[in-house]
Amino acid sequence: MRSALFGNLDSQQVPGTFALQNAKMLVVHLPPEVLARQGSMVAFQGQMDFNYEGGGVGRMFKKMVTGEGAPLMRVTGQGRLFLADNADDIHLFYLENEALTVNGRNLLAMDAHLTWDIQRVQGAGVAAGGLFNMTVKGTGWVAVTAHGTPVLLDASQAPTYADGQSAVCWSAGLHVGVNRTFKASALIGRGSGEAMQLAFQGQGFVLVQASEGPPVIPSQ
Repeated sequence: MRSALFGNLDSQQVPGTFALQNAKMLVVHLPPEVLARQGSMVAFQGQMDFNYEGGGVGRMFKKMVTGEGAPLMRVTGQGRLFLADNADDIHLFYLENEALTVNGRNLLAMDAHLTWDIQRVQGAGVAAGGLFNMTVKGTGWVAVTAHGTPVLLDASQAPTYADGQSAVCWSAGLHVGVNRTFKASALIGRGSGEAMQLAFQGQGFVLVQASEGPPVIPSQ
């Protein structure tokens, strides 16, 4: 896996279809097709079509039940496509027959030929927002957003925990569970506000943004 975050993103070794116009704007050169977050297009040059991307019946059902998964559009055509999301910082990953798990709220764009699915974190209930995430597989580009400057944590160095809304993406090979720190004092209004975190173990990384993001409304 290649990324500027790892210091191994050499433009001579990967296709030049995804690039950062600046820290908060992505430029994608079409063709080929790209999947992008709905509403993330801020400009384009050339001829392009924008179509709703459903992802199939199975993934649509998972979206409805979990509330997870980015609302995607498929962009086809030729030219330069400029994408951004709320002026958040953008980080690029180039997968080489690998998998990356992404918080759906942080996915900005990816190569259309990559496969994706929605998976549940072990030990997490359906109603807990942020504990269903998207796993993207294959060879190609993935662009994620982060609110503020993120930190890259090596989960092999020590047990690693992150708020479910702050974890942007992580190595798909990590073992991910739930760490519960709920205390009885929370029942009388003396809780810390940090009753549950994602717990990561194994060889891999976790990218954590400097924000817990907007409030998440549990799915009905």
